[in-house]
Amino acid sequence: MMPRTHDLIVIGAGSAGLTAAGGCGQFGLKVALIEKGPMGGDCLNTGCVPSKALITAARRAQEMRENARYGIADVEPQIDFGAVHAHVQGAIERIAVDDSQERFEEEFGVEVIRGEATLLDGSTVEVNGRTLSAPRICLAIGSKPRIPDIDGLDAVPFLTNETIFELTERPGHLVILGGGPIGMEMAQSFRRLGSRVTVIERGRAMSKDDPEAAKLVLDRMGAEGVEIHEETGVERVGSSGASLFVEPQGGARIACSHILVATGRTCDFSGFGLGNAGIEWDASGIAVNAKRRTSNRKIYAIGDCRKGPRFTHVSGYEGSLVVLQVALGLGGKADYAALPWVTYTDPELAHVGMTEHAAREKFGDRVSVTRQDFSHNDRARAENDYTGFLKVIGKGRKILGATIVGPHAGEQLLPWALAIGGKANAFAIGGAIVAYPTRADISKQAGYAVWEPTIFGKWPKRWARFRARYLL
Repeated sequence: MMPRTHDLIVIGAGSAGLTAAGGCGQFGLKVALIEKGPMGGDCLNTGCVPSKALITAARRAQEMRENARYGIADVEPQIDFGAVHAHVQGAIERIAVDDSQERFEEEFGVEVIRGEATLLDGSTVEVNGRTLSAPRICLAIGSKPRIPDIDGLDAVPFLTNETIFELTERPGHLVILGGGPIGMEMAQSFRRLGSRVTVIERGRAMSKDDPEAAKLVLDRMGAEGVEIHEETGVERVGSSGASLFVEPQGGARIACSHILVATGRTCDFSGFGLGNAGIEWDASGIAVNAKRRTSNRKIYAIGDCRKGPRFTHVSGYEGSLVVLQVALGLGGKADYAALPWVTYTDPELAHVGMTEHAAREKFGDRVSVTRQDFSHNDRARAENDYTGFLKVIGKGRKILGATIVGPHAGEQLLPWALAIGGKANAFAIGGAIVAYPTRADISKQAGYAVWEPTIFGKWPKRWARFRARYLL
């Protein structure tokens, strides 16, 4: 066996790999972090950060169009798309310092190696002609956009999340293939920035979300001029002169300037040498157990490269589990019972834990739903923006999940995440003192509503009458 060069080798410097490498480095372990591309991975460079920066610019533009209800004249914004692009790139640059090679080397003592890594076996990695060895290896090698098999697609220029943020000129007509979170966020943003936008989804748009909540989002997007074709496949794409076109199944040809493919993610680990280490994988990712170990127990796979949910916050969470196991020897099994996810449309759509549909599939009529509408929330009414609701899904007094749709919905998930995880309960949320007026008060009202039948039930009422008659 080759002598150990490191305590841990991490391949991939996205959210998962950075957390694992930085955490183990802070414990004084000798860590090698290998990355062939930009530090920060997909989230920083082509995902969360640029998309939220673009969404912010688009929201500012839309606010200018909708001020009359506040007594301020509506104005059609003058959009400099080149300046919007600069704003997006500026957001990446401001955050990049936190993920930089310099920071991880200087602050955490991690050896950062830029190059392509190949597993030689379960404990040895080759990079830049150099051979490294460690008792534990952590794969954080991400995923990539899934490109559907559509006639003509490979013959035309198309965009994915990896290239759309490079645009410096606004698309005239953007056709988006896919109605999931990426597709819908980009659809609304580019429409608000002045592009014509058409979404084509082979199934139901926002199909993983609560249907009632998703309808509010889709209705808003339709009102803003986004054309959405659901239950529609694509026969062919092609080009005609300087223009592109998309031919939907059973529909007329759609001429456009740009095509964005947003049909999900896939994995291709060719060149990484996973077979040399006996690691099992397919297009959906690497198979792992609850401790994120692969079929080779010496090797972890975390983040988007493994089978399971693909979110930046999950990647960071799994990176921290690796730190607990490698540095401290603690169990660190993954628990997704209180997993949150947010689609950053307007209104935002946020979930934590189980949706109502998932809960009813598992527990049937034993599921209860407590609902509070923002139309009864004083802050929302004062802001004249009370679209949306909170839906709490429970089984008995146990909270299984929550769905929130409305402004800043994602910011309001925390108390329900704590309740699902057993660190709080609906009674405590309902009894909390919440600043007035805030949108967070909707959670207090929902927590109270969950317990209202118990608080004002038969026996509490009898006790209250007894006290009034004999003890007061």
